[in-house]
Amino acid sequence: MKDIHEVLRRKQAKYAQLTKQIEALQQAAEKLREVAPLLAESDEEESAVLAEVEESGNSMAARAGSSPAGGAAAAPKPAPRAPRWP
Repeated sequence: MKDIHEVLRRKQAKYAQLTKQIEALQQAAEKLREVAPLLAESDEEESAVLAEVEESGNSMAARAGSSPAGGAAAAPKPAPRAPRWP
């Protein structure tokens, strides 16, 4: 039979560990509540920028599609790249 005092000591140690973890999670939740509005603002700004990029991309595609079929469109030259050393 197990010693009841040993079992109680282990349970109390586990309880103390869980209490510390709960406190740490509560502190993290408080900090996240402070930061959440800032992240939401950042997400809104990013989505606005992405929408602008999509619009400009769509208008460029529309312009490319409306070019005459017989004309040869000059493709932009790729930028010169510096050689990479291994």
